[in-house]
Amino acid sequence: MNNTTQSLTAIALHKFKKNFWGVFSFAFIVILLFISIFAYVLAPDNSENANQMHLSIHSKPPGFNVTMLSIPLDVKQKTTVENYFLGFPNTVTEVAIESYKVVGNTIVYVEYNDEPSLKMVKEIDVKSFVGQSSIASVEQKFIKSRTFYLGTDKYGRDLLSRMLIGSRVSISIGIVAVLISLVVGIFFGAIGGYFGGKVDAFIMWLVNIIWSIPTLLLVIAITLALGKGFWQVFVAVGLTMWVEVARVVRGQVISVKEMQYVTAARALGFGDFRIIFNHILPNIMAPVIVISAANFASAILVESGLSFLGLGAQPPIPSWGSIIKDHYSYIILGKPYLAMVPGIAIMLLTLAFMMMGNALRDALDVKE
Repeated sequence: MNNTTQSLTAIALHKFKKNFWGVFSFAFIVILLFISIFAYVLAPDNSENANQMHLSIHSKPPGFNVTMLSIPLDVKQKTTVENYFLGFPNTVTEVAIESYKVVGNTIVYVEYNDEPSLKMVKEIDVKSFVGQSSIASVEQKFIKSRTFYLGTDKYGRDLLSRMLIGSRVSISIGIVAVLISLVVGIFFGAIGGYFGGKVDAFIMWLVNIIWSIPTLLLVIAITLALGKGFWQVFVAVGLTMWVEVARVVRGQVISVKEMQYVTAARALGFGDFRIIFNHILPNIMAPVIVISAANFASAILVESGLSFLGLGAQPPIPSWGSIIKDHYSYIILGKPYLAMVPGIAIMLLTLAFMMMGNALRDALDVKE
């Protein structure tokens, strides 16, 4: 089909499909979004916030393998659909062991410890395992080898599980911050660009003031005003990113408000807000979509910085920035992977959004 008979959307989609890195980045983001939604299904440690601690095996390298004894707790909890999205309650106490032997109806085990002098020998009776009548069934069901594919953090928690669940924070902050910045930025930018005069002067004065304040300082100020917390950070980051959207929208509105189709809409007696939202905005969304992809990446970086400073998602909620904060000192202690793993994840996600934004810019460029 010739480009002259195709819609602009079809042409843009065709151009985007031809950009390998743009399509690859989009697929990477979709896969990561799927992983973050079903993180508790995929994570080896599916307890709430992946907070199952094993202090005896802290700071272990990727691929670390250990035998784990699971001792049931006196907790009866029904599994619901919510558990698959919010985590499962802890029903067992996990103990890392070096060796064990069966003596009658008792399991005698040696707890794992890097210091030989601190190794402890303990025993547990079959009666401690509710519903189990034989020591053989206990050995089969409650003693298993476990591999920590990304190692463990300084509290002995599974780093892979923390990374999977922490991806929710980074992706969520991007989505919420971009939505807030779009709503606020498009509204003020469109109003200022369309009406001009004192309205435009006031909006640009407000934009310039906010623009002049360093983003991180402004986010910290808003976070302190709203309080520390999960959603407060989302709102704070979103409220600092609308100015860039407002400037772009204002410039685009000024350039198209004198076009013939806008003049025709005025001649038909349409109201100003109907003209803005029904006729002008749909024709200037291409650069807004591109800047949204860039803002998504910026929001992830800002949240990581806030978590590093202790102002982001609060413990025990995992986030990639907070994982770096907990382990950046390990870089000089010979265990750099504890901080590098979340750092690389942040870099890849940010790079994917930037590359997708570049691909969208090229696809939506009508001059080509």
